[in-house]
Amino acid sequence: MDENTGEISLAETIPLQENRILEFPLYITARDGGSISRSSSAQVNIRAPGSSKPQFLQKIYTGTVKEEQDPGVTILRVDFLAIPAESPVTLRVEKESDNFAISSTGDLTTKQKLDYDEAPHHYSVEITISDGVNTDRAVVEVEVTDVNDNSPVFAPSSVTKSVPEDAEPGTNVTVVQATDKDSGFNKEIRYSLRGGEGKFSIDPVSGIVSVAGALDRETEAQYNLQVVAEDQGRPARSATATLLVHVSDINDNAPKFTEAGYQIEVLETEVAGASLLTLLAVDPDEGANGRVRYSIFHQSPSSDPATFQLEASSGILQLAQLLDYSEVKEYTLKVQAFDGGDPYMVANTSVVVKVKDVNNNPPEFSTESYDVAVSENLAGGASILTLEVTDKDEGGFSNGYFIYTSDTFDINKQGVVSLKTGATLDRETKDNYILQVVAVDHVTDGLRSTAQLNITIPEGHYSEETPREVFAIVPTDADLGLNGEVTVSLSSPHSLSPSLKFREDGMLLAVGDLDRERRDSYDLVVRASDKGTPQRQNTTTIRVSLIDVNDNRPEFSSSRYVSSILLKDTEKGKLLLTMSATDQDIGNNALITYRFSEGNSPYLALNSESGEVTLTSDLSDITEDTTLQLTAMAKDHGQPPLNSTAAVVVNLRVVSLVENVAFQSSSYNFSLPENQPAGVLVGRVFASAGSNIYKVTYALKTHADVFSVDANGAITTTAQLDREKQEWYILEVEAVDTRSPPTSATAVVRVQVEDVNEPPQFPPEVYKASVFSIALYKTPIIYVKASDPDVGEEGQLVYSLSGGSSHFDVELSSGLVYVVSAAGLAGQTAAVEVKATDPRGLSATARVEVVVQGSASSSNLVIISLNQPANTVEKKVPELEKSLGKALGWTVNIIQVSSANGGTPESRMLRESVRTLVSFVAVDGGEAVSSEEVIKRLQSQSAAVMAELTLVFGEGLHFDIETKPETSSSDQAVVIALGVLLGLSMLGLIITSTLIIRFKGKDIQDSDQESFDIDQNTESYFNWSRKTSEPSEQGQTRLHEKTAKDLQPRTDREKAQEDRDTKETVKTDGNNVRVKEDGDREGNETTSVF
Repeated sequence: MDENTGEISLAETIPLQENRILEFPLYITARDGGSISRSSSAQVNIRAPGSSKPQFLQKIYTGTVKEEQDPGVTILRVDFLAIPAESPVTLRVEKESDNFAISSTGDLTTKQKLDYDEAPHHYSVEITISDGVNTDRAVVEVEVTDVNDNSPVFAPSSVTKSVPEDAEPGTNVTVVQATDKDSGFNKEIRYSLRGGEGKFSIDPVSGIVSVAGALDRETEAQYNLQVVAEDQGRPARSATATLLVHVSDINDNAPKFTEAGYQIEVLETEVAGASLLTLLAVDPDEGANGRVRYSIFHQSPSSDPATFQLEASSGILQLAQLLDYSEVKEYTLKVQAFDGGDPYMVANTSVVVKVKDVNNNPPEFSTESYDVAVSENLAGGASILTLEVTDKDEGGFSNGYFIYTSDTFDINKQGVVSLKTGATLDRETKDNYILQVVAVDHVTDGLRSTAQLNITIPEGHYSEETPREVFAIVPTDADLGLNGEVTVSLSSPHSLSPSLKFREDGMLLAVGDLDRERRDSYDLVVRASDKGTPQRQNTTTIRVSLIDVNDNRPEFSSSRYVSSILLKDTEKGKLLLTMSATDQDIGNNALITYRFSEGNSPYLALNSESGEVTLTSDLSDITEDTTLQLTAMAKDHGQPPLNSTAAVVVNLRVVSLVENVAFQSSSYNFSLPENQPAGVLVGRVFASAGSNIYKVTYALKTHADVFSVDANGAITTTAQLDREKQEWYILEVEAVDTRSPPTSATAVVRVQVEDVNEPPQFPPEVYKASVFSIALYKTPIIYVKASDPDVGEEGQLVYSLSGGSSHFDVELSSGLVYVVSAAGLAGQTAAVEVKATDPRGLSATARVEVVVQGSASSSNLVIISLNQPANTVEKKVPELEKSLGKALGWTVNIIQVSSANGGTPESRMLRESVRTLVSFVAVDGGEAVSSEEVIKRLQSQSAAVMAELTLVFGEGLHFDIETKPETSSSDQAVVIALGVLLGLSMLGLIITSTLIIRFKGKDIQDSDQESFDIDQNTESYFNWSRKTSEPSEQGQTRLHEKTAKDLQPRTDREKAQEDRDTKETVKTDGNNVRVKEDGDREGNETTSVF
């Protein structure tokens, strides 16, 4: 500088630098020459610009931007070299200019909203920088990241399916799936089900709806379900589809008659085709399974053709053939109702048709003509014969009477013909009587029939005074006179045939009693002699055969017939005994028929020809010892017929034919529902003493404190029974009779207490739990557990939320209450009501109060990674919380478990390198511990943590600490501090001049990082680039914290990767310093230019 002129000149050549301006600040002082010199100072800046050749510092830049943001969002700032002050430069977007713009400072911004879902995810933006002469090019690779701006969509939104009512739990019904246009975590969908009363469940990942409980179409024919699809974005978005499940019918119900049995009365005069009764059976199934048809499968007594017919579809019972009370008085029909299922199900019932008598049968005599011979010396009042009259109508001839006209004979109401008192017979006066007898069955409007009674008075007992002529023999002799007179006599001694002799005229006479039963014939030698001299004679033989008259009654082989049989051995047609009677007469006079004359039993039948007594049924309606006493009659077919009677006794025994007490069965099995009040009938035992003259008493030998037995053998409870305490009771019941000495017997009674469906119960009425508001989807909160005293399937419970909740849900089978979304509940206490339902529909509820803590934020989250599959870690969350808490000395709440590999848990397990991220918050005294402090504790206690985790997951486990990158607040503090130090140093050098420092910068977002380096020779123009970190699947940047205690084994690949992740590379090129920081991915270098 010339001190006089003030001219500043170049002292030496300045080496200019390309794209840089060298500035030389000069401090000039002007001083006058006065006695007191005065001066003034000024600063002169001399700029020495180099040649301008603008250029980008990188050929490829990368940046990310979220979709759906308003235009003007800065993506990144590109770094470049230029001298804009001397040679203005222009930055332009050459490619994708419709979507992006770049400022003169290098800020790349959006010009419109970007859509990840419908537009490209990646843009290659070509940019240029030019000063008008020189131009440079670079490419910015822009990745558009997804935000949760799309809700799941069901297609279709309404689904109708059917499932058979016998579907087993676990049977798949359908798949209801939704799609989401978003990506990553935002498109991961979780499904839940609302409604269905616990009968259905849905797989939260696949959307498969399956049967969870027993179905019964007759109880509930359809279910309206809501399928909720919710993505995993934050905030979560959801959609709802309706699922209508029709429960299709199976043939699981048999028809059931409205009556246990039917009984009707039908007049025997009813016409064929008349409708008698309408049977009704109902079947709750539907369609063919519930369509009931009817048929008769047995008629007793049978007939051909059948007497009745049953209309198959309507159940109308009709009369097919005419009835006759005299032939059949009662019919029993076995009817079945069957449905149209395949296979079909049936129900049986019985219809008893009682034929009601109408007096339409006249009485009938056993014969149209009765012939009887009586002795003329018959005493007055003596019986002669009995007129047998029958009537097929009800009551027989019991109300009938006889009409006749006679002064000699009398007929009583029973048909006994007798000689009137005071009347006598005289054969010589009248030897024959003919009576017309009319039998009338009713006094009023009675029907009648007529028979003829012929009464003869034969020659009774033959004697010399009253002989009877038998046969005349007339011999001849050709001689005359006395020589021709012939006499006939018996040549055999008279003692051989005292009852026979010849009269002089040759008539054989009966002069004594003849009895065919003692001697049925006589062989006589007859001699004819003349009266000549010498007397001549001739002989011949004659056989006289006696004709039988009915003078002997039938005689039974025994006056009393007895038979005994056990009821268990009875069956229809069973032969009990055979009666036998004989008659000394012959022919019809000895032909015997049998019948019961006194007493009547529907259980016994008597064969009229053989005398066999048989059973008419299996006697199933008899439950106690019974003795049947009847009188049987044996009657011959003589005229008049003769008869005799014998007693018939049949003992029907329940237990034993031996004469002591015995139980009907040695053991009994009864059952009754639990929780019945005392006094309920359990069952009856029966013991018989073998005779009606003895009584039986009962006593309990065991469990007398719970049961009692009365005099009739009825066992009742004396206390309420609980199946859950005792299911079986073995009782010993003793029966004692009144014999002297008494006999006794013991029976074993097994009593089963049946389960009654009881409602579930929650131990506490209110559950209390806490959770952080930042808790992610599926974060466990608390297990609620209801107990069900029932056993088997009745004790299987299904959990659900009463009324639903958008913040919480519960797992169907385990009762785990978990987070859906707790956002917005910080500082509040939320309450939900959990319902436990058993398969029969009984339920109980419990209140869960969840305190949502807001003291924790994302800055308190600590993330560790485990080399375990995600589904394995999810199952061991409680153990993991406990082990981490023990090692760290705090309470650990796991917020989220997720896979770092992507895909479903099943597929993740197959990967070679499995890594699961576990996000948790540590709490100390109710306050969240900062993530920095937790990380320090993890590092210092890594050995203890490792030991605890090994106990949970086994050997071979290792873990890493995953954290988010530091925020820029600390970096800004460093920058400010460095700026202050620079300013102070400059002030120390300048005394009289003014220091002007221009500093250009940019606000930096929380997720950015910058690194600065200051050189004393650096100029005052700064161009900072924005560092962008690539997010992981969970939206966090992973930084591997390497400490001295992180000594876990690693594979070679893992070591190499970790070396690349943690290595700091410093490259120096003039005044440009590039630093690759820990956590930066390839291509994301932070460059600062001074």
